[in-house]
Amino acid sequence: MIRHALAVLVALLPIAAPAQEVGRVGVDWTGNDIILEAVADPKVKGVTCHIAYFSRSLIDRLSQGNWFEDPSNASIACRQTGPIEIGNIDRSRGGEEVFRESRSLVLKSLRVRRVFDEANQTLIYLVHARELTQGSAKMSISTVPLYRSGAE
Repeated sequence: MIRHALAVLVALLPIAAPAQEVGRVGVDWTGNDIILEAVADPKVKGVTCHIAYFSRSLIDRLSQGNWFEDPSNASIACRQTGPIEIGNIDRSRGGEEVFRESRSLVLKSLRVRRVFDEANQTLIYLVHARELTQGSAKMSISTVPLYRSGAE
């Protein structure tokens, strides 16, 4: 029964692109790092987003006593990295999720969402944290213009 429920839940989750860690910068002696990841948009060939976020070390978690908390801060930059080919994307005002990564056991995840600004022929990528207990106002956006890309 539980296995079936998990299979249904996984099937309902949106498909999210895998991230590849491309850099790691140590910020202090306790082992806290800034992680840099690359995420290729699975429905828009030729666009790659780079995300930076803070990763707390085991020493920091033990010394602070707040084991499950991770900062919600993240930054994003998306660029054309090849010829742009737009697949079947969600063109609604809410857009669609491109990437999701858990930032705690249950309560928080880091998400990247794509919104298509058709009037300006621009893809907007938004990175934000999602928390079950409360939302997070910390966000960052990046845009990719679609000059002569056939995105009509």
